[in-house]
Amino acid sequence: MLRERTAVCVLGTQLWTDVYSAAPAGAQTFSLKHSEDVRVEVVRDGEAEEVATNGKQRWALSPSTTLRLTMSKASTEASADKVTVNYYDEEGIAPIDQAGLFLTAIEISLDVDADRDGEVEKNNPKKASWTWGPEGQGAILLVNCDRDTPWLPKEDFSDSKVYSKEDLKDMSPMVLRTKGPDRLPAGYEMVLYIAMGDSDKVGVFYVENPFFGQRYIHILGRQKLYHVVKYTGGSAELLFFVEGLRFPDESFSGLVSIHVSLLEYMAEVRAQAPTRGSQALSHGIPLTPIFTDTVTFRIAPWIMTPNILPPVSVFVCCMKDNYLFLKEVKNLVEKTNCELKVCFQYMNRGDRWIQDEIEFGYIEAPHKGFPVVLDSPRDGNLKDFPIKQLLGPDFGYVTREPLFESVTSLDSFGNLEVSPPVTVNGKAYPLGRILIGSSFPLSGGRRMTKVVRDFLRAQQVQAPVELYSDWLTVGHVDEFLTFIPVPGTKEFRLLMASTSACYKLFREKQKEGHGEAIMFKGLGGMSSKRITINKILSNEKLVQENLYFQRCLDWNRDILKKELGLTEQDIIDLPALFKMDEDRQARAFFPNMVNMIVLDKDLGIPKPFGPQVEEECCLETHVRALLEPLGVTCTFIDDISAYHKFLGEVHCGTNVHRKPFAFKWWHMVP
Repeated sequence: MLRERTAVCVLGTQLWTDVYSAAPAGAQTFSLKHSEDVRVEVVRDGEAEEVATNGKQRWALSPSTTLRLTMSKASTEASADKVTVNYYDEEGIAPIDQAGLFLTAIEISLDVDADRDGEVEKNNPKKASWTWGPEGQGAILLVNCDRDTPWLPKEDFSDSKVYSKEDLKDMSPMVLRTKGPDRLPAGYEMVLYIAMGDSDKVGVFYVENPFFGQRYIHILGRQKLYHVVKYTGGSAELLFFVEGLRFPDESFSGLVSIHVSLLEYMAEVRAQAPTRGSQALSHGIPLTPIFTDTVTFRIAPWIMTPNILPPVSVFVCCMKDNYLFLKEVKNLVEKTNCELKVCFQYMNRGDRWIQDEIEFGYIEAPHKGFPVVLDSPRDGNLKDFPIKQLLGPDFGYVTREPLFESVTSLDSFGNLEVSPPVTVNGKAYPLGRILIGSSFPLSGGRRMTKVVRDFLRAQQVQAPVELYSDWLTVGHVDEFLTFIPVPGTKEFRLLMASTSACYKLFREKQKEGHGEAIMFKGLGGMSSKRITINKILSNEKLVQENLYFQRCLDWNRDILKKELGLTEQDIIDLPALFKMDEDRQARAFFPNMVNMIVLDKDLGIPKPFGPQVEEECCLETHVRALLEPLGVTCTFIDDISAYHKFLGEVHCGTNVHRKPFAFKWWHMVP
């Protein structure tokens, strides 16, 4: 009696068959015949012996004897290859029974750009894992957070539709390659699927080409966990597009996986099994996966851009009282190769602090990259600006809003900076390190909200450093530090506000006979108080306050030297003075020069209105002498009436969109 069954073998896998349990009563030995494209091995007690095609050799039956089958190429017809087992009794003259296994070999490969060269290669052996570094492997996915469709109110990922080919370009391609007969044997089907935990992090689209044009079908993500793939026969490549839905965060590492499985019905229900379609998954008896292929993506992180990168656009708000400031910023920008973009009053609604509302960064994959603005939870009157004016084609948007924490001044993004690339004790940070201001340890003061800190840390590529900024009234790191490039080199300098540098300069000028030099000259009410170098140096209360503020600055200096690997030669002290408010916190006594805008070699520095020595501001002269030998140009901008008196300066009132790093983030090791 010949007993037959069918099986599908995926190339590159092994099929195991138990010859002992299928043997008839009285069988003692067996022989084998098989098709040329089938490789058969008899495995006994862990030892394998390859079987010739002629079927002359015999083996004794035992419980430890199994067959291992592999196939060398894809089948052109279903069940075209065969393995026949002949069973013999003790006499062994003629077979007492036969069993036949009809085989169909197919090739299945789910493929992505795992080697990160912009092309989807075939069956990369490392496509299911993800590793960092220049030799790393694993595909990359962009969060589809721009808006290619003008009528959408939010980002492209906010719905499960694709309206244009431009939207598809933001997604990563994924190809399902198959090769085999025209149709699969009954009872088999292929399913593409994701885990429940990844369904809110990734979306997959399939492009159909009906007679009347293309349609983009959403098949995975959100509520859709699986999609039955139509097997087309022959050599086929099915193209899918994958979009990211969420950035890495505290509860999400950034890794997502997509799987394809070949499923098989139990033999008893094959007669009733549909050959294709989603009905199969709801059949009373579950399907069994006989092969699974997996690809893994990492969601591209949000990357912040430091001052050393070239500027693309400078943003500034137009106010009723900042016409002269706007004019000076415009003149500065005209010296550079970037564009000035003015946020007018209908959009800013009286909010001048554009630095505090947003931070510019970008995301990048091997095939594509674009800028992404991070919107702060501050939500002043500029809150509509990033979505209404920035979000658009190839310009993305992301925000983090706390659910339970209260938002403080430290959540404004004047309190968010990033260093240039640094190396610390042999550890490279090729994209720099993010710097955020916080409260003094154990002080219980203000701190940037946890949801934003967690987001920044989860990006992994710019490991954040917390500084102490709560000693300031406003509490932002841009009030005491900035970075400038050294033109023509890869070097940079950290500029830090320094009260001791200010007192040192003023004492020098006093010794030179300029003790009666007047500050704030020409500023009406401020200069009428006749504030001189002598008065400042003799104001013991001011001296003591600034000794304390210098200790706060030195605390940060030590952290920056340690966490950024800096030496004293990398730091330049800019003179600054602060006065203590009613809450014993610091606000700038004169315009705070470190709070500047950096546009390549052109620096827009708050005009300090310092003591006039020989008709020149001694603070400006001193800062030029410190900085201009590096190759930069200092332009002093009057911000005293439009910004300084409201506790901000040039940097607070401007923002810069910069070019991305040339360095690819996936080449680093966090």
